[in-house]
Amino acid sequence: MKNWMRLCAVAFLLCTVVGLSAATWTVNASGKVKKLAPVLASAQAGDTVRVLAGTYAEGTLTIDRPLTLIGIGRPVIDGAGGDGNVLTITASDVTVQGFMITGTKVSNMNDNAGIEVEKADNVKLTDNVMEHCFFAFHFANSRNPTVIGNTVNGDPEQSETSRANGIHLWHCSGATIEDNEVQNHRDGIYFEFVTDSHVRRNKSLNNSRYGLHFMFSHRDTYSDNLFQDNGAGVAVMFSKNVDMSRNRFIRNRGASSYGILLKEINDVKIDSNIFIDNTTALLVDGCNRGEIRGNIFQGNGWALRLFANATECHFTANSFTGNTFDMSTNGNPVFNSFSGNYWDRYQGYDLDHNGVGDVPFRPLSLFAMVNERMPYAVVLSRSLLTQLLDQAERLVPSMTPEGLEDDKPLMKSPHVTRNL
Repeated sequence: MKNWMRLCAVAFLLCTVVGLSAATWTVNASGKVKKLAPVLASAQAGDTVRVLAGTYAEGTLTIDRPLTLIGIGRPVIDGAGGDGNVLTITASDVTVQGFMITGTKVSNMNDNAGIEVEKADNVKLTDNVMEHCFFAFHFANSRNPTVIGNTVNGDPEQSETSRANGIHLWHCSGATIEDNEVQNHRDGIYFEFVTDSHVRRNKSLNNSRYGLHFMFSHRDTYSDNLFQDNGAGVAVMFSKNVDMSRNRFIRNRGASSYGILLKEINDVKIDSNIFIDNTTALLVDGCNRGEIRGNIFQGNGWALRLFANATECHFTANSFTGNTFDMSTNGNPVFNSFSGNYWDRYQGYDLDHNGVGDVPFRPLSLFAMVNERMPYAVVLSRSLLTQLLDQAERLVPSMTPEGLEDDKPLMKSPHVTRNL
């Protein structure tokens, strides 16, 4: 018992010494300590630096030791006159919270960012406003980065070549990207070689290229996000074990735009998402083993474009309402299945009243196939001739793939549809 009490006393003394060694610094633009750079150079590992309201234009600032940097009253860090970045972090265990950051240089050669994190782990960036930065946040070779509750505003007046990405991660793992709003960048969120990470409850709006773009990134989840009014919603390329659930894809429109593009993907789950008013809601190109379940496809140009190189993709419990085309394809995607979906174009019957149509539904119209081969034919989509051709194909199928049908079409939608 005495030995245990001595150990407790030693542990208490050690904690007291460690606590005393961590100092708190205060920087005040109108006070005695006006400059942030000298404090960052003098502070010791574990210290906290409080920065009061004001503007701090000191070029590029660098944090090269574990520190907590807290803004009080939303101070502005302006990188004007620096080497391109506003704040560069090269140490692990750094927190930056509560600032407005602006003043990056636009460059075709360098990835200049509001906050650049290089080979540093456990960096937390929370509650910051990034204003008209080239890249807002740029991480490279980092583990466990956290980006939560930030507002990222690019410059809507800049051309796409003069914009970079809002939240950009390259060769990272264990990232948490939550509750951010990103708009007017090139890509709102960009992942490349990023694994075991989570993107939750973000809003990605009005970005010129993609709301979310990720490549070669495995075992990641994307849930409860909003992708709206982007050049395209989400591009998922050359990745595996991807889970996208309860996201909203709204008004992502352009000549060849989509809510989600799946390109060369293995083992993907697309569950309980909402697709409204996109040029193409879901484009599946070279996807293997996909579970597409419980989604709403409403008021899109094409709800689904399923290419013939997709295999083992299963579509169940989805709702297709008000789309110009429920489905199109460039071949005969026979290695996929449809079962238990709702189609508002289904004209079958349910004699046993079990909620399931008694005859299968063929979602691929003849005109959709024609339009896939001759896109300019879309101008005829509302013509009487087109309707007659599609009706004839339904009655006597001859040109659409024989095995492409929903064997248990639902008579009523399992979802509440939304007003456009």
